[in-house]
Amino acid sequence: MILCGDIGGTKTLLGLFQGDELRVDRRIANADFQDFASLLASFLAETRTDPSLIRGGCLAVAGPIADDGRSARLTNLPWTIDSDALAHDFGLPVLHLANDFAAAALGAVTASSAHKATLQSGAPLAAAPRLVVGAGTGLGMAIVLPQDGRWRVLAGEGGHVAFAPADGEQAALWSFLNARHGRVTWERVVSGPGLTSIHAFIAGIELPPEEIATRALDDPDTLERRSLNMFLAAYGAFAGDMALACLPRGGVFLAGGIAARLLPALQHGPFLAAFNAKAEHAAIAARMPVHVVTDPLLGLRGAVLLASKA
Repeated sequence: MILCGDIGGTKTLLGLFQGDELRVDRRIANADFQDFASLLASFLAETRTDPSLIRGGCLAVAGPIADDGRSARLTNLPWTIDSDALAHDFGLPVLHLANDFAAAALGAVTASSAHKATLQSGAPLAAAPRLVVGAGTGLGMAIVLPQDGRWRVLAGEGGHVAFAPADGEQAALWSFLNARHGRVTWERVVSGPGLTSIHAFIAGIELPPEEIATRALDDPDTLERRSLNMFLAAYGAFAGDMALACLPRGGVFLAGGIAARLLPALQHGPFLAAFNAKAEHAAIAARMPVHVVTDPLLGLRGAVLLASKA
C-alpha cells in the first residue's frame, strides 16, 4: 500500500492506495491533535492498518519543505513533520514530502473528465504547459510541464505579485487594502480572506467567505453578489495575467474548494470576460482552455503521483 496525505492548516486528508486506486480515506480535523504524529497514529489505529504493509508514500504539506526534503513546517499551524522520525516511530518507509499545491497541481492536470467543468474550450496543444491556480486560504499557482511522458511541476508564488486594479472600483479597493496592510498582493483579493475584505469594502461588514458565497449564489440582487462578482473579476484577471506569462495552451486549471463551490458563478459571471480582457493579446487568451477541477481529493491524487516519482 501507499500512504498519502494532504496536510493543511485546519484539516488533513489521509488515504491508502493500492496502485492508483484509493482503498480508504479519512478527513481529520487538525485541532483534535497536538501534532501530526498523534494524528497519524489515530488514523492507523482506526483503519487497522499494519504499517509494515506500507511500502512508500507522500505527504503534501501546506508549508515550506526543508532543502534536504526530509522535514517541513506548516505555515498556519505549529507542526513540524519529520519523515525520518515518522519512519523510526511507526516502522514506515521514509515518506516523500512535497508542497501541497504541487500535489494539487498534479491532481488537477490529471483529473478525469468527470471531475472537470470547462469554462472555455480554447485550442489546446498537448505538448504545451499547463497552469494551475487555486484560491483558498491563500492563492496558489504552479506551472506543470509534460516531460518524457511524465509531469514536471514548477511551483511559484504568483499570488504574492502586486495586485493590479482594472477599473476605478478596484482602484478604490486597492486603497482600502493598502490602508490595512501596506503592499497589496493578489492574494489579498483573490482568496477566502480576500472575499471577506472585498465585502467589508463594499458593504462595510466582515462576513465569513462561505456565508458571502451562499448569500450571493442564492440571490443575485444582494451586496454579497456584488462582492462575489468583484472577486470573480479579479480572479479572472489574475489567472489571465499568469497565463500570459507562461502561455499554457495545454490548459488553465482552477483548483481548490472555492472554485468548485462557485462553479455556477464561474460559468455565468465575470470571470471569463476578465480572463480574456487582454487588449491586443485577447486572441491569445481566448485560445487557452480553461477548466474548473471539482475533485475533492485532488491533493491526495496528486500525492500518489508524486510518491511514484520519489
